[in-house]
Amino acid sequence: MALAVVRDLRELREPASAEELERFETDALAGFVLARASAGLADGTIRGDVGHLDQVRTWFGRPLWDMEPAEADAYFGRVLRGSPSGTRLARSQAAEWSSARSTR
Repeated sequence: MALAVVRDLRELREPASAEELERFETDALAGFVLARASAGLADGTIRGDVGHLDQVRTWFGRPLWDMEPAEADAYFGRVLRGSPSGTRLARSQAAEWSSARSTR
């Protein structure tokens, strides 16, 4: 087996348009829902997880894969400071699961 030079494809491709990013984000969310459903989670649980992700996404204003640790700290440490611990836990678990899936 020989080694080959790997080129950065970003040099050969135009940056994604806003529409392409929106479609990709929708596809990623659909994958999240399908994975949760195939794992046997109840529809209500999945609906709640999607709602938590939507609230984090609305606050952030950009796709969640762009969120840096400092921004997550700001959301979970300041914005949700007065929220019940169950709310903080549910949102952090949904966001963590979603970000883990989008990086694979």
